[in-house]
Amino acid sequence: MSHDDSVSSRHSMSSRRSAVSGGPLGSYAPAVSHSPTTSRIPATSYGLATTYDSVIALDAFLDRPWAGETPFARAELSALDRREAFPATACAALDSFGLCSFYVDVRHGGRMRDMAELVQLQRTVARRDLTVAVAHGKTFLGAAPVWVAGAHEQASRLARAVRSGGVVSWALTERDHGSDLLAGELTARPCEGGWRLDGEKWLINNATRGRYLCVLARTADAGGPRGFSLLLVDKTRLAPGSYRTLPKVRTHGIRGADISGIVFDGAVVPGTALVGESGAGVETVLTSLQLTRTLCTSLSLGALDHGLDIAVRYARSRVLYGRTLAELPRVRRILGRAAATLAVAESVVDVAARSIHTLTSELSVVSAVTKALVPSLVQDSLDTLAELLGVRGFLSESYADGAFAKLERDHRIVAVFDGSTAVNRSLLVDHFPALSRAWRKGTADRDAVARTVPGAPVLPFDPARLRMLSTRGCSLVQLLPEAAGRLRRAAGEGLVPWEASRAADELVAFADALHTGLGEQKRAPRTVPQAAFDLAEQYELCFAGAALIHLYLAGAGTPHDVLRLSAGLALVLNRLGHPLGEARAEAFDHLADRLLCERQPPQADGAPAPARPEATGTPPASGGTPPAPPRRGPVRRGVS
Repeated sequence: MSHDDSVSSRHSMSSRRSAVSGGPLGSYAPAVSHSPTTSRIPATSYGLATTYDSVIALDAFLDRPWAGETPFARAELSALDRREAFPATACAALDSFGLCSFYVDVRHGGRMRDMAELVQLQRTVARRDLTVAVAHGKTFLGAAPVWVAGAHEQASRLARAVRSGGVVSWALTERDHGSDLLAGELTARPCEGGWRLDGEKWLINNATRGRYLCVLARTADAGGPRGFSLLLVDKTRLAPGSYRTLPKVRTHGIRGADISGIVFDGAVVPGTALVGESGAGVETVLTSLQLTRTLCTSLSLGALDHGLDIAVRYARSRVLYGRTLAELPRVRRILGRAAATLAVAESVVDVAARSIHTLTSELSVVSAVTKALVPSLVQDSLDTLAELLGVRGFLSESYADGAFAKLERDHRIVAVFDGSTAVNRSLLVDHFPALSRAWRKGTADRDAVARTVPGAPVLPFDPARLRMLSTRGCSLVQLLPEAAGRLRRAAGEGLVPWEASRAADELVAFADALHTGLGEQKRAPRTVPQAAFDLAEQYELCFAGAALIHLYLAGAGTPHDVLRLSAGLALVLNRLGHPLGEARAEAFDHLADRLLCERQPPQADGAPAPARPEATGTPPASGGTPPAPPRRGPVRRGVS
């Protein structure tokens, strides 16, 4: 299928599935077409409809009836979590499917030609279990610096290993320094035969189980931005006694993951282990993080998919005062707002993943925005869904095998992966002068933005276009006024509600004032005032609104597309402090209607839905109104 055919397929809402047996990726794997073409079928129960053949195949593969061990059965994964045991069988199943090949850049013989596809694949795994997604997907994070800066021969060798199931870790952090990479003490010194490594890396995912580690080491005593280098270490080629792994660290979430460390004591690696140039380690790390931060947010999407699924099932089955929770307006509003959050989050992630190919030089902004915003949005929604579930959201075994309590614990670490929310907002603050200038001057790359929406041909990823700082600013946000104008014309033609157009105009006015504030914000080199972090958060929401509008304008304009746009913009403006108002809030209710009326999706382990509602409580006296669920936890941002 050509890309033009793909666009036609997207607009005609057609769908197709791949065969699910006898595939080339292993005895358990489906036959997968790994072309970059897309189809319009639901990728999740509640999310964007655009997906890939590989994602459809992985979904079918994970939902298949398994003989003997069932690696993705919810009860089994929960039991592993309680034992803090590594999900080895589930990871082996993903190997047999061939997921590893999607971690390898197509330039080096892999199947990673479209980052949006990899995001959806990881989301599909995370929707079942975040620990498995983190444990298996870490290989991409560890290998990314080699795809970005490694020599061709080095990258080809690693690609062969990864496609065969080789596990790669990224050894960045140290016990006393955390995210302060320039304070790292592990050294790499030239020696006979290559480089000698001495020192410790700690809190490293798969440090013990992995064969390869991409290690950031101090190569100049004085340190500094040019005082560190990256080396690809193969543990199987190190001399006995020259390294030892550290014990697994017990964690609040992702309890089964191999979060450990490694100590080098005179470990010698060959000169060919150097990734990129000597002294360029920090720059390679920072540009590679632009890729990995984007992929990390797929974990958040999968978590909210899973959380919404549990909450919807509960609302359908739980009877209170003679009717199901799903019939209560307050509950429907909660579910609808969570669905709107998913619409916003996945719009941001989808645009960010495509920007890797089309707006590569602006990725320093886009990736920071995405990583700061999406895990925060999703965690807020999970907190609210936990409130809805009540005690069932805290049970580790009795209700739904403790799945919600597990995913809520697991997801909290996502905001910390590859730079915390504060770190990413600080990076965005560094861009304030460029963002403000670009908004006033209009330096947007219109052609690139047009190629950043579903249906456009996927351009090859060119790591040479990655930049530490986007001098152009952010094209997607710069074109927000034009996009709002197109939406206004669509409203005039009756294609979208005027309320959605007015919301877009409000967002443009807010963005214009915000860019003035960005230009006026002052900061010291190593001190970021709280006001700057607040502005960064507001910018993230403007980016989210722009993503919603651009994706809508490039789409088929179905009633569901209109609903996602309306609810998404209502959520964005409310988080920016605008009163919600009942007219806009109704979009949340309509999303809830759609959630609750859709066909109930199968459980990940094939378990049937509850046979009958769970009835408790007593009817209210003399026709009184049932009380709303009690509010616990943090107060939601926004004005209602």
